[in-house]
Amino acid sequence: MNKNLPILAVETSGELCSAAVLLDDNCYAEGNINQKHVHSEKLISLIESTTKNANVKLHDIGHIAISVGPGSFTGLRIGMAAVKGMAFGAALPVVPVPAFEALAQKICSFIKDETEFIIANNVNISELYFAKFVKSGYTYKVIETLSLIKKTRLEYFINERTLVFGNYYQYSSLNSVAFPSALDVAKWSFIFGQDLLNYDYDYLEPNYLKNFDIKVKR
Repeated sequence: MNKNLPILAVETSGELCSAAVLLDDNCYAEGNINQKHVHSEKLISLIESTTKNANVKLHDIGHIAISVGPGSFTGLRIGMAAVKGMAFGAALPVVPVPAFEALAQKICSFIKDETEFIIANNVNISELYFAKFVKSGYTYKVIETLSLIKKTRLEYFINERTLVFGNYYQYSSLNSVAFPSALDVAKWSFIFGQDLLNYDYDYLEPNYLKNFDIKVKR
């Protein structure tokens, strides 16, 4: 099956500024900068250095995979703008990748079959981005679809067998696993993205899940 390789992937939904080129199942180049507020300054140069390390040029790429969130409003906008520009200039299709599902696929690589797990990331003082999955074979099934919930509701989705990932520290002892890397985004696109190839760049938008609130000082 044609998987449109190599895949260039970008992840900017969290603090990690990440780019990757997936050449095949096991061969890739990846660059990551884990620092706040560097996406606008570092993303393009990170993409350029990662493609150079993979020894590919933009016209060699089969498609671009972009994490569409939810996550940082600013990071998602920066990543999407960069990918749209590259895709338009090189006439490449784009695969929008749901960040929580890319992370779920990664989690399935190191947990036991039939294990239930939650990803819960902070939105603000009272709300979470939330989804619940179960590992099924080499991949996952969705038990509770991605949603915005009050933090007080999370306990109703947890039992003694449930693992909790994400950056909501009250429940998660695995808070370092909160966002995917660009490599995770590329691998999700390799497995699931064949039917999501998109040339309609104008219609590609991040999945913010929550309206952006502008705070005005009074």
